[in-house]
Amino acid sequence: MSESDRDHWFPAKTVGYGWGPPRRWQGWVVLAFYMAAVIGIALRFPPQRELAVFLIGVGLATVLLIIVCALKGEPPRWRR
Repeated sequence: MSESDRDHWFPAKTVGYGWGPPRRWQGWVVLAFYMAAVIGIALRFPPQRELAVFLIGVGLATVLLIIVCALKGEPPRWRR
């Protein structure tokens, strides 16, 4: 593993486009915060009663996760 590979929290997927499971502990912390946010949003705004607010909240949390992956992950590219 090269020096630059160790700096990436999220490796690029080996097949397809995007990022795979975290490589560093910081990535696992980010992923844990994301899961906690989604669970918290689901408990606070149950989708059965407040679907629009639930979708907006999960959407924002997902956008933040993608931003962190883009900043701290390997550059993604399509792989077969």
